Order: sequence, then C-alpha cells, then structure tokens
Amino acid sequence: MSFLENIFKDPEKTYLKKAQKKVLEINNKELELEKLSNEELKVKALSLKNEIQQGKNPDDFLVMAFALVRESSKRTLQQRHFDSQLLAGIALNEGKVIEMKTGEGKTLASTTTCFLNGLTGKGVHLITVNDYLAKRDAVWMGQIYHALGLTISCLAHEGAFLYDPNFGLEKEKDSDRDEARDLKGGFKVEESYLKPVSRKEAYLADITYGTNHEFGFDYLRDNLVQAPTQKVQRGFNYAIIDEVDSVLIDEARTPLIISAPDLESSKLYKDFARIAPRLKEAEDFEIDEKMKATFLTEKGIEKIEQILGLTNIYESHGIKYLHYIEQSLRAERFFKKDIDYIINNGEVIIIDEFTGRVMPGRRWSGGLHQAIEAKEGVQVKEESKTMATITFQNYFRMYKKLAGMTGTALTSAEEFDKVYGLKVIAMPTNKPVIRIDLPDQIFKTEKGKLKSIVSEIKKRHGLGQPILVGTRSVEKNEYLSAFLRREGVGHEILNAKNHQREGEIIAQAGKKGAVMVATNMAGRGVDIMLGGVPPSKDNLKEYEAWEKEREGVIQLGGLYVLGTERHEARRIDNQLRGRSGRQGDAGCSQFFVSLEDELMRIFGGEKIQQVMTILKVEEDQPIESKMISSVIEKAQTKVEGLNFDSRKYVLEYDDVISKQRNKIYKERDRVLSMATLELKEFILDVLNQEITTIFQMAENPLADLKAILPLKEEEIKTEEQVLVRCEELLKEKENKEGEEGFLKALKFVVLKTLDDFWIEHLVNLDHLKDSVCLRAYGGRDPLVEYKTESHKMFQGLIAEAHSQIAHLAFKISFKNQIRSS
Repeated sequence: MSFLENIFKDPEKTYLKKAQKKVLEINNKELELEKLSNEELKVKALSLKNEIQQGKNPDDFLVMAFALVRESSKRTLQQRHFDSQLLAGIALNEGKVIEMKTGEGKTLASTTTCFLNGLTGKGVHLITVNDYLAKRDAVWMGQIYHALGLTISCLAHEGAFLYDPNFGLEKEKDSDRDEARDLKGGFKVEESYLKPVSRKEAYLADITYGTNHEFGFDYLRDNLVQAPTQKVQRGFNYAIIDEVDSVLIDEARTPLIISAPDLESSKLYKDFARIAPRLKEAEDFEIDEKMKATFLTEKGIEKIEQILGLTNIYESHGIKYLHYIEQSLRAERFFKKDIDYIINNGEVIIIDEFTGRVMPGRRWSGGLHQAIEAKEGVQVKEESKTMATITFQNYFRMYKKLAGMTGTALTSAEEFDKVYGLKVIAMPTNKPVIRIDLPDQIFKTEKGKLKSIVSEIKKRHGLGQPILVGTRSVEKNEYLSAFLRREGVGHEILNAKNHQREGEIIAQAGKKGAVMVATNMAGRGVDIMLGGVPPSKDNLKEYEAWEKEREGVIQLGGLYVLGTERHEARRIDNQLRGRSGRQGDAGCSQFFVSLEDELMRIFGGEKIQQVMTILKVEEDQPIESKMISSVIEKAQTKVEGLNFDSRKYVLEYDDVISKQRNKIYKERDRVLSMATLELKEFILDVLNQEITTIFQMAENPLADLKAILPLKEEEIKTEEQVLVRCEELLKEKENKEGEEGFLKALKFVVLKTLDDFWIEHLVNLDHLKDSVCLRAYGGRDPLVEYKTESHKMFQGLIAEAHSQIAHLAFKISFKNQIRSS
C-alpha cells in the first residue's frame, strides 16, 4: 500500500476487514460444535466460564464463545446468526455504537457479546426503551443463554423477574408454551416464564434486561439506603444500550430525579394559572419558541406587582413568584393537550416527543408539571424537593465498558464521540437495501397537504399495498384517523393512548391492505413483516397461504411508509423510513411537507415567506422546489445543533454536581461499611474538629460545648481535657446501648445528616443555576461562576454536616433511631 493510500484509507472498512477475519474463525468452529450434544455444549460453555473467572482475558475466548451462541440459537430459536450479526457482536464487545438497519436483527446480534461478557460473572446490563421489550428479550434471548448455563433476569416497573423455563409449566402443555416462547413476530411475551424475584437477586444474574429508568433509579435508591444489605446493584461492568440514540440523546435533557413533597407550592400554581391568561404576549411577555422560554417585559412585571400587591417583585419576599409565573406562562403558551401530554383519570401524563409513547410516572421538573396541572384544572400534586438526581449521561459513563446499537446513529456520531467517547460504525446489511425513498411532496398549506395524504392513501389502499403513516403527535394522529374514517378507509390507529397493544398491532402492519396510522416511533423494536406474522410451518396450509400473501405484497411494492411532516431530527425521519425495506424486502417511503408545518414555521425564516408569496399554486398541488428541500435540511441541522447545545448545557452543569455527588455517595458507602471501631474513630475525629473550632472561635465555649456533650462545668477547663472526656463518654454510651445498637444509632446520625444536607444543597444548586444566568449580563461566564460558587457551597455543606453530626452524636439512642426510621 502506498503512503497516500495509507493516509486516506477508510478506517471503517479497515476495521470491518479486520473483524471479518474473526468471523471466518467463528464460522470454522460451526461443524465442530454441531456434532456436540446439548449437554456437551453447556459443558464447553461452563469450561470457558471457569477459565475467565480464574483471571483470563474474555477476549481471548471470543471466537469459541460466539460460535457457542450461534449454535445454541440454532437449536433453541431455529435462528442462525448472519455474518453481519457476528460483526456487530465483535464491535459491541469493543465498546462501539453500531448502526444496524431495521430488520437486520440487533436483538440477536447482541447475544454474542452478552454471553462472552456474562461469563465473567460481573454482570451484563442490556438497556431497552420500555418494559415490554425488556420482558420480551429476556424470554426470547434467554433461551440461548439458559441452554449454555447462564442466568437471565429482567427489571420492569412492576417488579423484577428471573427467566425460568420451568416456571408455571403445569398451566399449559409444553408444545403450546414452546410456540408462545418462540415469540414469532416478536410481539408475544410469555410472562409465565418470568419468575418474580427480588431486585437484588435480579442483579445477581449473569445478564439483566431492563429500561434505562429502572437501572438509573435503582442507582439513586441504592444511595439512600441505611444498610449495605439494602443495596440491590453490584457495580457497573458492561452495558449495551438498545436504541442508544433514544436513550443517550433524545432523553439526555431530562435528568432522573427522586423527590419528596414540598408542601407550600400547590396553591401558588393554582393562583398563577389564573393570572397567566391575563398577560398579553408581546405586551406583557415575550417568547422564544426555539427554546420554549418566556420573558416578562417591564410592563408585565408592573402588572404582576399590581396583581400581587407588591412594590418590588425583585425584593427577597417577592422574587420566588417569578418562578411560578414563568412556569405558568410556559404551560399556557408552549404545552398543549394531546400533543405534549394527555389527561388520563385526572392525571397529566407526558407524551414522549420522539416516540409518541406515554410516560406514566415521569414528571417535568422545575414546577412545570404542577403549572400544567393547574392550567388543566386537575389536582395539583405537591411540588417535589429533589432527594437524588443524575443525568443519563453521567449514569452511563460510570460503566467500565459501554456499547450501543440503533438503526440511526451516524447523524449523531460527533455527539456520541464527544460526550461518551463512543465511536460509531455502520454495519453492512445482510442483504442490500432496495427500498425506494421518494422525493418530498411539498405543499403550500396544511389543509392541502392533508387532502393529498388521504388521496394517496386511498389510491394505494385500493391496490392492497400495506401503508404505515407516521404522525408527530397524538392530536394529528387522531385528526388524520377521523379524516380517513369519513372517507371510508379502514385502518388501525396506534398512539400514546392505546400503547398496550402496540407490539401486536405494528407486527401485522405488513399484511395486504393494512393501513396503520401511528405516532412516528410507536412500536419501535418490532419488525414489520410483509404478509404479516408468519404462522407455524407445522400448519402447511396456513403457511403456504401466508407465503402467497407475502409474494402479493412484494409485487405491490412492499410496505409504503408515509411521513406526514419532517421531524426536527433527521434521525427520527430515517427511523420512520427504516420501518420499510427490512432484510432486502421491497418498500418505499415518502414525506409530505407543508410550509405551515412547525419545523418550517419556526425555522424556515424569511425565505419560506417569500416562496409562499411567489408560488401561486393550488393548496393541494405539490411543489417541487430544491430551495425548499434545502431549507428543510438546513432547519433540521439548525435544530439538531440547538438540541445538542441544550444537552451540552445540561451536562456541563451536571458534571459539576456529579463530582460532588460522587464524593457524597463515596462517603455514604464508607460509613455504611464501617465496623464499630472505625465508626468510633470517625465520630471522634468529627467531635475533635468541632471542639477545637469552639475553643478557637466561640465567645462562650462553655455554652457551646454543653450543647454537644453532657459535661459538668469543672470538666471544661482545657481543650485536651474535653477531648479525653469525649472519648470516655463515647465508650460509656457504647456500653449502655450495646455494640450493635451503638453502631446503628451512630450510622443513622451520620447518614441522615449527610442526606439532609445533600438534599438542601441540591435545592440551593437549582437556585444558584438560575441566579448565575443573570451574571452573563455583567460579562461573566455563568458556568465558571456556577463552578466557583457551588464549590464554596459544597465545602460549607461538609463543614456544616460534620458540625451537625457532632451535635447529634450524644443525643440519639438506638431506640430513638428505630422510631425515627
């Protein structure tokens, strides 16, 4: 190879070429393993496990481990890993993000590296985007691992489970259960195979499936426990994130928060929900649609002061009202029912803007959720005080090895690299993609676009071609559905309101004549198979009828995907397109765009307005314009940049908190694991510091010392005398309480104090973040100011916490501690 060829060679091709050699080695093991019995296969797997757990490098056994998984899959699922799936497994094992097109089998591809790393006994976490997929994959892929001697578990919102093929077998015949367990079509979850266990037991499994929220919240809860035995997690060894772009990018702006009620705010949100509609846009407040922010004008401030009867809202007793009015204005102006949230049983439930799924249990932070509840007239839940919080960025960066997989990663490659240090590599498809991506149909108005969409659906539906229509919101989803009903077009609707059946509905979207109207990413993780879900090959007549229908669908052009508008992120558009053309299937995709769409309205700018004036065309006549197509692409790039900046902003501030959080949690862990002698030394050290400070600083040391220690006046002559007496009193307390009671009481004092001060610190950091933003007007960098101020606050927190521990050490007994806890 020449010098220039070496410089300009494609690193991705070079990597894949190198990995392909490993694939050939794996393929060469196939004949050897086919000759082994099931038991011999398991023995071979357990032999690898023993060697790895004796300290050998797992990567040295990659070829045999991958070959064993492929053979086990052939026997349990009747599915053989393609070479492209083995390549994907190799890249995942090296901690890369892989882009695999829809239908290429990411779920099966991940089993190879899950098994190899599961052999270490240190735990592998497979992160999914919802409970349904966690359960499905634990049962589906669990068969492969179980046959090779590994244990499999899954975490869900309602509990934790261990995969056990014998659990509940008495309920049904084996053959029926085997068919259910095969999960043909990928939507049936045979939950009888999932045995309920404690979360701690689930984490002890070799491989654990679960959502990012379940893993993240368990981490936060583990750092609020009062005893080491109450912890459920056991470290951060290796994680693979399925739909990694959804987890690490789309959800990265929303931190995980464990909170407790703050009783004073509910009434204020109701009051300000009535005030907000009285304020006029442009006159009393201005808006930034891109950032979903509101800003009060001078006139608006005067109006608020008049309503509240305040002279100056910026004085100490009035400034808190600004928070309530700003959130109430945001709720009124930017957040709409059936687009951003739904009302269900008197509750405001968030709709994920990227997936269209409802997110029960999730709440917007900063009081926004309460402001929306007040606006909608439902019960305003008490505002929460943060007890523990972490962003997904900082949670997943704790893993020693992290990898991810998705159908669309390349457009976010820079962010994966900069934030997580993850390289993105596109996997070759098993078969060439032959889907046709048609040019956008661009319309002048929303009404004209809708007419053409319905016309196109009727035309293709009349031929019998299956159609998947992607909408951006529940509101538009239901509006289009109503339009189709009036036109007599039978269809299925899938959105946040009927998500329970999403897997089953989406799996059948490839049947002849099927029309599915779905929010853009509903049913993600489920393949759409042309002709629908195939029946068992055992029923030859049904199977042949399915094959005939499938062939008919292929002749019609496969699945037609119609996007009703462009999303802010190109990835989401690509994900919708990718629902068609799986595994070399026929298919086509097309987007219908109007100049009144939100993306165009907010980000299109003056150029679009000029085009609308110049183009004198009918509203339902499509416009072909390279300039408009270019504006769409530029708008998407612009929004992606803004969203990246927003996530970067969240991360920069959370990185500051993260360092402090790690110190507090490390201190908590140290205290939790302390034996009596070590804890006594810690308490004496804290007492010594406080006593020394009192002698050096206090005007009246006698009174201050009596507030800490049960001392007589004659015992407080010198600092040395008090320190000696302090140790004696601690020993007397231990003898009185008994060693176990003494240890528990002191641990409770230390942990409760650390937790209380940390919670208060988090509240103060929120206020600090708000206040430093104002300093930008003075030419100072808000982030630098935040780092400096928060460091001072944290140092003060530690000093105050130690002082509090010193004051409580002799005032609490084991019996009192039991009552308190």
